[in-house]
Amino acid sequence: MKAINNILSSFEPISLNQMDEVKLMNRTDTKFVFEYSLLEKVIEEIKAHYYVLDIDGVRLNAYRSLYFDTKDFKFYFEHHNGKKNRNKVRYREYINSGLCFLEVKKKNNKGKTIKERIKVAKIPDSLTENGNRFVHQIMGRDDALVPKHWNKFSRITLVNKHIKERLTIDIDITFEAEERHSQLDNMVIAEVKQEKVNYASTFMRVIKKHGVRPFRISKYCMATASLFPILKNNNFKPKFLKINKLQDD
Repeated sequence: MKAINNILSSFEPISLNQMDEVKLMNRTDTKFVFEYSLLEKVIEEIKAHYYVLDIDGVRLNAYRSLYFDTKDFKFYFEHHNGKKNRNKVRYREYINSGLCFLEVKKKNNKGKTIKERIKVAKIPDSLTENGNRFVHQIMGRDDALVPKHWNKFSRITLVNKHIKERLTIDIDITFEAEERHSQLDNMVIAEVKQEKVNYASTFMRVIKKHGVRPFRISKYCMATASLFPILKNNNFKPKFLKINKLQDD
C-alpha cells in the first residue's frame, strides 16, 4: 500500500469541485478485474495522463454503501437473469469528504448507466419516507425495499487529462450482512466511465497490454451471492471462478 500511495503522490491533483465537469451521470461503464500485484505497475504507466482526486491530502478514499432490494431479491434476480433494464438502490457515504447520498442506478437496454441521487445527512437503517418517494419517482414503480448488506472499499479516482473520462480503482473490498462477512482479497476492480466507449483511453491501452480484458461484474450481485448462498447463482459461476483464481494466485 505504501508503494501505491507513493505513486499517487506524484499525480497532479484534482478537487471535488473541479470534478463536477466530468460527473458522467449518464454514461457507459467498462470494468476490469485484475490481481493487486499489477496495480502498482499500471498506475505508474498512466500517471502522466490522469489527475487524481485529492481530498485534504488523501488520495485513497474510503467508501461504504448500504444496498437495498425487495424481500425476495428482485434486483439481484433481474441482473442474474440478464434483464436489460434493471436497477440498484443504495445509500453511499464518501467518508473522506463527509458526503452522503441516496443513489438510484439504472442500466438500460443500450448498456448505458444512468445515476440519480439526492444528498442526505447520513445513512439511515432503512429507507426514509423522502427516500422512498425519490426512489419511486426515479424507478416509476413502488417496490417495498429493505436493506440487504453493506459494501466497503477503498477507491482511487482518476480523471483523464485528454478525453472526458473518469477511472475508479477499488481495492480492499468487503461485504457484510448481519453476522456474515465476505472479502475480495488480492484483486482490483477498475471501472472506466465515459459518455460512450472510447478506446483512446490510456488506461484501456495499458491494461490491454498487460493481458487484462473487460470483465462485467457487479459488486452488489457478487456480495449478494456470497452472503446469501442459498440464492440461485448459476449465471455468476464463471465470474466466481475467475475471482477465486485471482484470490488464489
